[in-house]
This record gives sequence, C-alpha cells and structure tokens, in this order.
Amino acid sequence: MFRLSVEVEETAAAVRRRWNRRPKAGIILGTGLGSLTDGIDVEASIAYDDLPYFPQATALSHAGRLICGKLGGVDVLVMEGRFHLYEGYSLDQITLPVRVMQELGAQLLVVSNASGGMNPYYHSGDIMLMEDHINMMWRSPLVGHTDEGKLAERFPDMSSPYDRRLLKLAAKVARRESIRFHQGVYVAMSGPNYETRAEYRFLRQIGGDVVGMSTVPEVIVARQCGLQVLALSTVTNICLPDDLGRVGKYDVINAAKAAEPKLRRIVREVIREA
Repeated sequence: MFRLSVEVEETAAAVRRRWNRRPKAGIILGTGLGSLTDGIDVEASIAYDDLPYFPQATALSHAGRLICGKLGGVDVLVMEGRFHLYEGYSLDQITLPVRVMQELGAQLLVVSNASGGMNPYYHSGDIMLMEDHINMMWRSPLVGHTDEGKLAERFPDMSSPYDRRLLKLAAKVARRESIRFHQGVYVAMSGPNYETRAEYRFLRQIGGDVVGMSTVPEVIVARQCGLQVLALSTVTNICLPDDLGRVGKYDVINAAKAAEPKLRRIVREVIREA
C-alpha cells in the first residue's frame, strides 16, 4: 500500500499547483447530474488527463473534470464524472479521488448517483437519502490495506456509514424546499448490465430500496479516512419485477437531468449549513 500513499500525495500536489485552498467538502457527481456544477463559482477546472494516477471517465455524461471553487460560499472540490467497477478499473483507482480529497483537507464527502427504484412507493425523479447500503459487488476497496500510518485504520467501523447529522439536515432542507424524498437502503451491484426480475425480487427481499452501480466503494474509503458522508440517490427508473419494462441508458440520463435542480438545492444548502 506504500504505492497508494505516494499516488495520493502526488495527485494532491498536482491539484494544489492549480488551486491552493483547503476544501470543506468533496462532491462526487453521478450519471446525469453534471450540471450541478452550474451553481459553482469555478476557480479552477482540471481535466482528469492532467492529474497523475486519475483514470479516465468513460461512462456516458461523465465529463471527466475536477472542478475547484465555491458552492454557497464554501470551498469545494467537485468530481464531474466518477469511475466504476464496470469500466474495468480497480477499487484503488475508483476510490483514489476520495483519498486525495481527504489529503487536501476535506471534512465532508457528498456523493450522488442514479438508481433504479425497487421500493413500490418510489417514483421516477424522487430523491432518496441513503441511510445504509448493501455491498453486492462482493469486494472491498480495503482488501490488502496495511499502511495504517498513511491510509488510516485497517478495520473501520461501518455501523453508521452515512452521517446522521447530515441526513437530518438534508431532510430538513428537502422539506423546506418542498422536495419529495425518501430515506432508504442502496444496493451496489457491479454492472454494467441491469438486473433480472429474479434479482430485483431478491434485492428487495434482503432490504434494498434502490439499486445502482457505484458509491459504496467511495463511501467505505471515506469512512476509513474519517470523512462525514452524505449520499443522495436519484431514482431514474422503476424496477418492479411484475411490471418491468426495458430501460435504456438515455432514459436514465434524462430522468437524472430532470431531477438535478432538486438535488442541487439540497447539496448547496447542506454544505452551506453543515
């Protein structure tokens, strides 16, 4: 893991050469949610190509830029495009940006994603505040981790991965802004295929409310690093096994874009008030 420590330090140094401030929060934007950066006072925009060890974002609608600036007057680092297991990247690569954010001084991590709704009370366009998750990727980004001096505790507690204070604050903001929201459990799958009817039934039976292909690896590393985490999932399609239609990637992107203004209001106010 000494290699990973070096990669974190060198990547953080590359960011500091372009933007030498201490962010309060890091933000990871999911599918179709890139326009959240429209509300940021941008001070630096760094292409992933210009950051050592950063992979390339190949998912549709993921721009591949690190945006540095202010959101609601607060210094933030925003990933305009994330990395996924289905792109062929290792979990070290997927979670490297979280370690870099922590190295640069971030205290909070806000993560967004697009998901399929399995809870029959959810509708396309709803926001779900993640209060827990189930890792069905069958692997952890902490496997092989030994460098406790540099990369924090090897066995982090996961009894409360999503910060309860931030959850309460996000719920308060959503109510104030008259935004329909839920609190529930996100199931992480490796993708890139969508699930079968039988898989949706199984995931619902074990406690999942929505299902997606990201977020959990970053959250595990964030908790290892001691970051407070808020995660918001935009329900982009409904996954009821007995009424299951075909879903295309553009359906997901368009639904996420339509819901983005609601997400933007929640994220901006939570970061400002946290």
